[in-house]
Amino acid sequence: MKLNRLTRRQFSRQLLAAACAAGVAPAFLRGQNLNDKLNIAIIGAGGRGGGNLNSVSSENIVALCDVNGKNLDRAAARFPHARKFADLRRVFDHAREFDAVVVSTCEHTHAFATMPALELGKHVYCEKPLTHNIWEARKIREAAAKAGVATQMGIQIHATENYRQVVELVQSGIIGPVHEAHVWVGRAWGLQSEADAKKHNDIVFVTERPKETDPVPEGLDWDLWLGPAPARPFNNVYFPGPKWYRWWDFGSGTMSDLGSHWNDLPFWALKLQAPVTIEAGGPPPHPEIAPATMNATYEFAKRGDLPPVKLTWHQGESKPEVWKRGEIPQWGSGCLFIGGKGMILADYGKHVLLPEEDFAGFQRPAATIPRVSGHHEEWLAACRSGKTCSANFEYSGWLTEANHLGNVAYRVGKKLLWDAKKLKATNAPEADQFIRRSYRKGWKL
Repeated sequence: MKLNRLTRRQFSRQLLAAACAAGVAPAFLRGQNLNDKLNIAIIGAGGRGGGNLNSVSSENIVALCDVNGKNLDRAAARFPHARKFADLRRVFDHAREFDAVVVSTCEHTHAFATMPALELGKHVYCEKPLTHNIWEARKIREAAAKAGVATQMGIQIHATENYRQVVELVQSGIIGPVHEAHVWVGRAWGLQSEADAKKHNDIVFVTERPKETDPVPEGLDWDLWLGPAPARPFNNVYFPGPKWYRWWDFGSGTMSDLGSHWNDLPFWALKLQAPVTIEAGGPPPHPEIAPATMNATYEFAKRGDLPPVKLTWHQGESKPEVWKRGEIPQWGSGCLFIGGKGMILADYGKHVLLPEEDFAGFQRPAATIPRVSGHHEEWLAACRSGKTCSANFEYSGWLTEANHLGNVAYRVGKKLLWDAKKLKATNAPEADQFIRRSYRKGWKL
């Protein structure tokens, strides 16, 4: 069946534009405008998806999809008139019925829900990380640019007052040109000793792929959950989330998960896109399991008037030397900008200029970034107005590529020279296998 790519909302906008060009705005169109409710399809309705569903529940929820029947039934009890699906691919058989899609599946199926939505001209909110690998991120970013719809990646901290104030401070030049930045997170989930797993409250201790097969939980379609990933028997170490995210076949570990939140701040403040080199360190890489502790250093070239900058990511036991020496407050997680005139230290909810005595009584620069009432609210408003979200896929696509590059450099074990245009590490052809992967039969992008 050929789907109509023009939704009711898009038709109305085009008709209104034509009417206004002719000097006439029909009354029925004037009355529609910003008060209309969006028809939304929810793909992934449990866990993080349940939270996203709550945040858009003021709209018309017309479709619900989840591979876990228990999640699906729970959501359907709240929205009994919505169509129900287990297979996300079938949602788009009814594309005329919705304007927008919220994607909250596991990371390895994000692109398979997002791409058809974009190709059908639907607005998309997709959880972080945007995709499972670099090639998918590039394809999604390009498709979003072509679609011209409202997009937002789910990095909710991006909408906060604290992050926006930090970006304004950095860009005001109050600490001078920034040549170095560090991000560190205390979470250490992944491959590690049993003692370290307990120390870091990791809910899974595993060092190898299990050989045992556990009973598939009632209501779960394991084949659909696997989606494009290589087939394997069910085991409780993969499900439910967030167990899966430490396995390379399904996720990308802490790097791309928390990196979406924490690297967001320097990416935004320093106007970063593609690094020119990436080098990573940590314990020897495991072929199937992401590390608990690692670090990755990115070098970015000059950007307009902004100087070259080095950004280093630390997770688990890895910390910046300035933190180890006690020269800054030893926050468990943080983002540090080191400028020619001082430093800014920030986390999710607060920030401080350092040395504090040098900035006593400083005057905060005027706000230059629009404030929003929330991350989901910004996206819903953009769906209606045609404006651009601050964490749209153009921005978050580059962020996702860079985060994945940290993992690629770690897995390859050498400093990568990155050609962003060609999506190639020019000195490491062995990196290709981690930039793009093959999909299981029945799945294609």
